[in-house]
Amino acid sequence: MINIFGKGVPAVMLEDDEGLLMPIHIGQSEALSINSVLKSETMPRPMTHDLILSMLVRLGAEVERVLIDEKIDNIYYARITLKKDGTSMEFDARPSDCIAIALRCDAVIMISEEVFNSDAISKDNFQGSRAISGFA
Repeated sequence: MINIFGKGVPAVMLEDDEGLLMPIHIGQSEALSINSVLKSETMPRPMTHDLILSMLVRLGAEVERVLIDEKIDNIYYARITLKKDGTSMEFDARPSDCIAIALRCDAVIMISEEVFNSDAISKDNFQGSRAISGFA
């Protein structure tokens, strides 16, 4: 979680091979879902992203990849690509939902170079920022 101007705002921190970070701010329920899969926690009842993955498996589809490829008016856009019987299908979705689903099935998460480079910051700059603190 990161803390911006004193208000707790959950974010996913995406990192490249050089250690640059790109934060994507997400909602509370998506943060809970992503956190539970990262910590290998099982909820007593399936979360929405678990349900989606179960449905895909039973329908014979698999998640091929996730691509975060646009940022318009400070909103990130992503697409999730599913594969069934050799056919790929692409769906528009929120990056947080794509990430939560991809993490559950070890699918590739990609970010366009242009989008990443426009918002990426070094870990040192991130941790030293006066506007952002509490990185954990």
